[in-house]
Order: sequence, then structure tokens, then C-alpha cells
Amino acid sequence: MRILVTGARGQLGSDCVEVLSAEHELLALDLPEFDIGDQAAVERAVDEFTPDCILNCAAYTRVDDCEDDREAAYRTNVTGPFHLASCAQKGGARIIHISTDYVFDGRKPYPQPYVEEDPVSPISFYGTTKAEGEKAVQDSCRRHVILRAAWMYGINGRNFPKTILRLALKNPAGILRVVDDQYGSPTWSYRLARQIEKILETDARGIFHATSEGYCSWCAFAAAFLQEMGLPVRPLPCTSADYPTRATRPTNSILENAALKKKGWNRMLSWREDLAEFVSLHRDRLLREARGK
Repeated sequence: MRILVTGARGQLGSDCVEVLSAEHELLALDLPEFDIGDQAAVERAVDEFTPDCILNCAAYTRVDDCEDDREAAYRTNVTGPFHLASCAQKGGARIIHISTDYVFDGRKPYPQPYVEEDPVSPISFYGTTKAEGEKAVQDSCRRHVILRAAWMYGINGRNFPKTILRLALKNPAGILRVVDDQYGSPTWSYRLARQIEKILETDARGIFHATSEGYCSWCAFAAAFLQEMGLPVRPLPCTSADYPTRATRPTNSILENAALKKKGWNRMLSWREDLAEFVSLHRDRLLREARGK
């Protein structure tokens, strides 16, 4: 299969390139050479490569910055997916578009998960653009798959575990406070890439949730990660009010992979199992990067 991967150097995109390149012919594109917000560039790439599938991993994911840099966020999260989906429709290709838990308001009573049929109701500009991006893809390409992920981490790019590790190493005897009243499912980007590999084998169409099994708070996630890393630092819980941010975060980000399970396509594992494998594979590199070496 010929697959055009956008955001190919990002956290998920790089894992998708690694996983999919063994069996498929890929065209891997990313900034600064390729901007999905540039309609002419998208049309040119699709016309020249003639993909069977467009996998859109590109997104403006700096949630707080989205509140201030709204034009750039909209361009990447709404306009870009519209261009990709329109070109997919024109060329008879399928599009797989990555979305997020932030399309929900997070007000469902914990620990009730969100399912694919729940109405979207974003409470941040990032969430708003991702919800509008979903609609743009749905309206522009009949053969669409929208995968909603959450709390993603991986070996490439910036993410929560890397931040926690850097802070823990910088001041091992200090107090590390982490929010303990927001809940979600830490999801390894490599595992999601494997799930996408499975989706490509099917005739899937529509919206699917694709997160790790189980859930925890950010504080519990930090504690589990530092324990896996073999570090003695134990984070202390705090509230969201103690750690104000420009963008409001959903309190409950737990997603249930109901549609994948109904089809028998779910390949996601427990978040603790994936976290242990992630650290086992990458502990040395994580430490080197955190120490700036």
C-alpha cells in the first residue's frame, strides 16, 4: 500500500514510519519542507505520489499556545486536515486522521469513559480546532477514519514523562508536585502505531477511540514512570487549581475503545504494561536526553 504520512517526524508520525515502512511504500512529510495548511503543496504531493491512504499525524498540540496562536492552530488542526481529506476524496484514497480526548469537556463523572457516540463539547481552543478538524475530514472524504488518542507519550518529541524525568533529575531531593484530579489513559505512541497498522488491514470507516487500557491520574502516571525508571523521587499530589494553565484541561479524559472492540480490532494493551516496555527499551536514551547529553 502507498501511504502518505504527514507529521512524519513527530512523536506518533515517527513511530508510524518505523512500523509501517516494513510492509508499505511511504512518503513521509513534515515541516518545514511540507505544510498541510498549504493547499497547493498538499495537492502537488498527492498528485505526484498517488497514495492509497493519507495518514495525518500532523497537529498543533501545544495546548496552551493554541489559546494565543489561534491562527496557526486553526491552520494546522482544521485547514490542513480539510486539504488532506479533500485530496483523498478526489484521488479515491482513504484518510486516517488522528484526533484527541480534548474534543470532550471532561465533565462525565469519573471513572465513566467517553465512547465514540458521545457528543463533542470542547472547552479549549485546541479542543475546538480538533473537533472542527474532525468535522472537516468527515465532510470532505467518504473513506475516513478518525482515531482519538489521549495522554500520548513516546521516545520522540516532547511529552509528560520526559518533563517529569527532567524535573526529577534536576532536583532529586526537592518536592515534585503533580496534578492528581485529572484522569486519563497514558498511551504509548508506538502501540498506537501498531493499532494503525491493524486499521490499515481492515475496511474501517468512522470514529474510533484508541487509547491504552485502564486509567490513572497525572500524579499516578508520574509515580509509575519514575518507579519504572528506578528513581527514588515520589511526586506529591496537587489540584488543578494549584497548577493553573491558560487552557482549561478536561478533568475526565478516559476514552473507551468501544468501536475497535466491537469489530475485534483492538490492539491496545494496559497502560502499565506499555509503560514498562517503553522504559525497558528506552531508559538509557531517556536519561541521556534528560541530562542534556
